[in-house]
Amino acid sequence: MSNPLAPGSLAGKRALVTGSSRGIGADTVGYFAEAGAAVVINYRNKEARAAKLANSIREAGGQAVIVGADLTDPASVAALFDTVQAELGGLDILVMNASGGMESGMAEDYAMQLNRDAQVQLLTAALPLLGPGARVVFVTSHQAHFIRTTETMPEYEAVALSKRAGEDALRAMIPQLDELGIEFVVVSGDMIEGTITATLLQRANPGAIEARKEAAGRLYNVSEFAAEVASAAVEPVPADHTRYVGDVSGFGAVDA
Repeated sequence: MSNPLAPGSLAGKRALVTGSSRGIGADTVGYFAEAGAAVVINYRNKEARAAKLANSIREAGGQAVIVGADLTDPASVAALFDTVQAELGGLDILVMNASGGMESGMAEDYAMQLNRDAQVQLLTAALPLLGPGARVVFVTSHQAHFIRTTETMPEYEAVALSKRAGEDALRAMIPQLDELGIEFVVVSGDMIEGTITATLLQRANPGAIEARKEAAGRLYNVSEFAAEVASAAVEPVPADHTRYVGDVSGFGAVDA
């Protein structure tokens, strides 16, 4: 997948992508760096992956900082932004990509802690670093965005409900963001082939991804979807603050 962003188009910009040591987040960071942005690679426990990505960006002449943080821990989030402030002096782009809830061994309400509460806390903590003209991108799925009107597979329901709750809570902040001159957009995509979520779903419900692929006609892969996320950080924000990626014909209408 070629970079959707023109070389040098983000020169002088500073971007943080949560959950960017691998997958969609890593590819999004790569696109930003290639376009000239100084990037912050955030990870929870994949430090080696984050360091490898940062080194590849630096070897190509880019600027990259890696910062570990548990987004459900306010002190960890505060330390994350302290480092960003010290290293880059602020942010122009914040991509809220990190999510979860299907991991084993977590608390019963972990999905809601991470996908709703932590997202609100993250954006609130980021506000002092985001000036007028900054862009915030929240990454979600059609299965979560449309969960109020369209059922999803049982194995994903708790995650979908928590992601939608997070989206709603962030949308409630739009008036505050507007006053600060900060733009906000939700990127909603279908199931993405090659992600950890798809892998876990396939493990819990064999054939689920193939069934969704057949219904949708095609599914985006990681690099293709990351290109859409990167584009959402620079292209005009739709009137409903929502950028849809992939087929939505099988989903019911929803009030954004």
